[in-house]
Amino acid sequence: MRLSNRPVVKLYHGFGGNGQLVIYGHVLAISPLPRKKYRQNVWTNTLALIRLFMVKPIAGVEVLLNYEGAAVRATTDTDGFFRLQWKPAQMPAPGWHTVEVVIENGPSASLKGISGEGELLAPDPGQYAIISDIDDTFLISHSSNLRKRLFVLLTQNAYSRQPFEDVVRHYQALAKAGSVNGGSNPFFYVSSSEWNLYNYILDFTRKNELPKGVFLLSQLKRLSEAWKTGQNKHATKFTRIVRILEAFPDQQFILLGDDSQQDPVIYASVAEHFGTRIRAVYLRNVFPKNKAMVDTAIAGITAAGIPVCHFTHSREAIAHSAAIGLISPEQPLP
Repeated sequence: MRLSNRPVVKLYHGFGGNGQLVIYGHVLAISPLPRKKYRQNVWTNTLALIRLFMVKPIAGVEVLLNYEGAAVRATTDTDGFFRLQWKPAQMPAPGWHTVEVVIENGPSASLKGISGEGELLAPDPGQYAIISDIDDTFLISHSSNLRKRLFVLLTQNAYSRQPFEDVVRHYQALAKAGSVNGGSNPFFYVSSSEWNLYNYILDFTRKNELPKGVFLLSQLKRLSEAWKTGQNKHATKFTRIVRILEAFPDQQFILLGDDSQQDPVIYASVAEHFGTRIRAVYLRNVFPKNKAMVDTAIAGITAAGIPVCHFTHSREAIAHSAAIGLISPEQPLP
């Protein structure tokens, strides 16, 4: 089954803002080995997806990060999750930085010394930051239909899945919107998908050349819960977005989502609380049955003076971004 029973410290992309740094991770006793080959074979893809949920987290593990002489510690929750947050003496230079987290103590003495590496983003001092949903926002997923969503997950893989047409061009253009000295705006991918799918989504974004960013996903699921993938409570998504906004008080934000689930309602709440911080909202039209809910949410967002684009094709979103001055009509698109 290509599973490892060697304990691992798995780190995800972290970020820095407002004088603080934060990085997340899991400590796992059993975890899937990285996928090396992507064959378009249904059974291979099905087994690969199932492996992502064959995990065994370890609770009560004390992890340590040494950062420029400062020791930062955290203890894993019942699902093996940990969060390290600290105020460095000096914020790192813009760009991606490698950090290492090591197990200091745990339920078993054999865990001591096991480590994992991750990356942490210190953003360029730009004008904007971008928060994007994943499923049905840039990745075709059929989130509103559990049967179709599971079928795609089980039969396709990160290399065979498709983004919406022109969505990569739009995201790459937004990455440079209002940037300083050719820098790139930070991207945050916030989703109801679980941490189990982190490498799957990361491989997809790399393969399709979407902007490198920070992922904030939902609680790890075990194999018995795999069939409920993507069906997490969406209230936590609002909380994760608020944390990002609070970490970057000097930036305006561009929000991208879709109308298949709760993005319109969540973004309307964000607009209500942080109206002056939101530059624009983009909602992909993939589920017309939600029209009444979406219209109400859009009315609330526009009432806050925020431009909204409810679009079917990404070329409409690109045209909207040019019309409101986010990207220049003369700016060559990728």
